[in-house]
Amino acid sequence: MWFRHRRGAAAAALGTVAVILLPACSAEREESLVDADSLTIGVKDDQPGLGLDVNGELVGFDVDVAHYIAAHLGIEEVELVGITSAEREEKLVSGEVDMVVATYSITPGRKTEVTFGGPYYVAKQDILVRAEEDAVDGVRDLEGRSVCQGAGSNSAFRITDGLGIDVLELQEAETYSVCIERLSEGSVDAVSTDNLILAGFLAEDPDSFRFVNNPFTDEKYGVGLPHGDVAACEAVNKAVSEMYQDGTAVDLLEEWFGETDLEVVRTVPQFEGCD
Repeated sequence: MWFRHRRGAAAAALGTVAVILLPACSAEREESLVDADSLTIGVKDDQPGLGLDVNGELVGFDVDVAHYIAAHLGIEEVELVGITSAEREEKLVSGEVDMVVATYSITPGRKTEVTFGGPYYVAKQDILVRAEEDAVDGVRDLEGRSVCQGAGSNSAFRITDGLGIDVLELQEAETYSVCIERLSEGSVDAVSTDNLILAGFLAEDPDSFRFVNNPFTDEKYGVGLPHGDVAACEAVNKAVSEMYQDGTAVDLLEEWFGETDLEVVRTVPQFEGCD
């Protein structure tokens, strides 16, 4: 296992030499992000309240969580880069980023390529429609209507494949901000994804949209880590626990979503485990 940013490279090199002199049963510990002296973290850059580029600065709940975790790991040099949903596994596996904090739902399929810390928040899937739409009160009302999802997301498939709802059309856009544009202009009837994402877009334009507020799944936001980095996973879980226990998580949720009608989760999520 190899990471781009390592703490104490010289010491590590000496350690390698020392291993040669030890009995064959001794093994060198695999490298981990906990040994890093800097991190490149992938976050969203087009999702209000979570990760948004504002005049060249990335801001939002996920951005703040990323900085909190890095600080807990003792890493001061942090570079944030914007990524889309479709790029998360690719950039993490290739090593272009060391960590992903980007509304990254933990799924069995993704676990084959990525180790997840957390979750750091459990969102719920919901629906956003245009303000004048009064006939959609739940997920079953999407039958016969068009729905948009962001590329790399599984949200709409949970409606069609998971619940067997026959939507009129399933559109896939590069990002959820594009889905919101399509909803605004009338080319789709609804956008369905995690309620934190929808709440952020609603807060930006509350007169144009209506939040159905009738959730139907749990979405566990994980911290994406290089596959097999158990030490980093355990360190991330400790950081997330502390973030809730010291009140930081609740303060951040209030800061970014307090003006919406979203009922946020304020307790430490149940972790998935690092195996």
